[in-house]
Amino acid sequence: MRIDQFLKLSRVVKRRSQAKILCDEGVVRLNGSVVKASKEVKEGDVIEIDTVNRYLKFKIEAIPAGKNVSKKTARELIRIIEDKKKSISDIVDLI
Repeated sequence: MRIDQFLKLSRVVKRRSQAKILCDEGVVRLNGSVVKASKEVKEGDVIEIDTVNRYLKFKIEAIPAGKNVSKKTARELIRIIEDKKKSISDIVDLI
């Protein structure tokens, strides 16, 4: 399954187009490497999303079989390793 499709089905992002934009901007990493939206993912892979206001790192626990996933099932697809919201002071410190 493509990473942009997985991010949408697991409800990490609301739309597949958003996932593609994040990948195109170099914000999404798969097992430590920046990836394109078309990159295939598998169980056990670790995905990191590092945006301006949030850092999210999670492990893929399962790949859904179909294109429709219930909210309950979506929660079981990933295991969050780290979820950090960034404040304005974090951003200013980078400058």
